[in-house]
Amino acid sequence: MRKYAKILQSDKRGQIVIPKDVRRELNIDDGAGFYLYVIENEGILLKTIPNKDLTEQNHIVREIEVNADKIDIKKQNIDKSVENYKKKSKSNFENIT
Repeated sequence: MRKYAKILQSDKRGQIVIPKDVRRELNIDDGAGFYLYVIENEGILLKTIPNKDLTEQNHIVREIEVNADKIDIKKQNIDKSVENYKKKSKSNFENIT
């Protein structure tokens, strides 16, 4: 996992633009889908959705946990985020456990 030393600013609608060099390196095409994860007291994390549908998200959470130190995210905040999302009925985290 690589950290990019780039500062992004959102527009009036809260949208951000992923820099072209990052999109190119990660093979992100127009119309790509993303999972958006809110990490308590840290920020957000975007994860690209592969072309095939994902039926489980456990592997994504594990990947975040494994790389938490590298991306300066506290593991207890990941756990707290997962628990908070499990409580929400419309959450994408319902399948995690």
